[in-house]
Amino acid sequence: MSKQVKSIFVKLVAALALAFACVAVAQTFANNSTSQTVQAAKKKMSKKEKAAKRWIAMRESGGSYTARNGSCYGKYQLLIGYLHGDLSPKNQERTADRYVYGRYGSWVNAKRFWLAHNWY
Repeated sequence: MSKQVKSIFVKLVAALALAFACVAVAQTFANNSTSQTVQAAKKKMSKKEKAAKRWIAMRESGGSYTARNGSCYGKYQLLIGYLHGDLSPKNQERTADRYVYGRYGSWVNAKRFWLAHNWY
C-alpha cells in the first residue's frame, strides 16, 4: 500500500472510532435521562397533578383507553408508535407519564400547554 492509501485508511478508522464513541456517550446520556424521567413518573402525584392528568384524558379521549384518532390512540391520544404494540391501560398510563414528565416536567405544565395550544 502506498503512504497515501495508508493515511486515508488510518483517518477512516479514527473517524469510525470517534463516531462509535459519540454514539456510546449519547446513549449513556439518553439512558440517564430516561431513568430520571421514569423515577419522576413513579413519585406519588399531588392532587393538582392527578387533576391535570384527568383533565387532559377527558379532553383527549373522554377517558377511553380505546379511543382512536388517526395515528393517535388511547386515553391520552399518544402516537401509537410510543406504545410499542402494547395498548394495555397500564402501558398507556406508564407511557403517558414518561412522555409528560420528559417533555413538560409535570401534568400541570402539560395542561397549561394544552390550554395555550389545544394539544400537548
